[in-house]
Amino acid sequence: MRKLEHYPAAGRHNSLWYWSKAVSPLKVVKNFIVIQLCRYSPSLSFKNFLCRTFLGVKIGRHTSLGLMVMFDIFFPERITIGEDVIIGYNSTVLCHEFIREEYRLGDVVIEDDVTIGANTTILPGVTIGKGATVSACSLVNKDVAPGSFVGGIPIREIRKSSDKQDKGDFSAERG
Repeated sequence: MRKLEHYPAAGRHNSLWYWSKAVSPLKVVKNFIVIQLCRYSPSLSFKNFLCRTFLGVKIGRHTSLGLMVMFDIFFPERITIGEDVIIGYNSTVLCHEFIREEYRLGDVVIEDDVTIGANTTILPGVTIGKGATVSACSLVNKDVAPGSFVGGIPIREIRKSSDKQDKGDFSAERG
């Protein structure tokens, strides 16, 4: 179960129609510009600086954001990313979801030493535990246990943390 806060739509139309009542349009414009700079910058330290300083993302010093990573444009300050995390190319981290009759907000916590494959979407209200791996092209719609290996749409456990090989030991896979 994701940890979400629920808010009713501000009028009779779908909740996205009223997004500007949930967040300042000026904040969204600033976030858009900063996020676009981050998406295209090749410098990992510059991306982290921009995210930390202008978006309010809590991000580890040695975290690596791949090209085109997209953070939540409305509430990036609700994202916490630990140390030595890799988020792969074109992944999306969301802290909001606007649906028909309400919108929902939830913090996203990515703990230390996590690897997230390319083209992954992380939904609001989830925690990805320390040392976990999320395979490419996955939908993270629930919490991920520390050290586990998950993947798919929606995610499912591929390998339990107790089955995980030591880092760098791939001899069993080479046959």
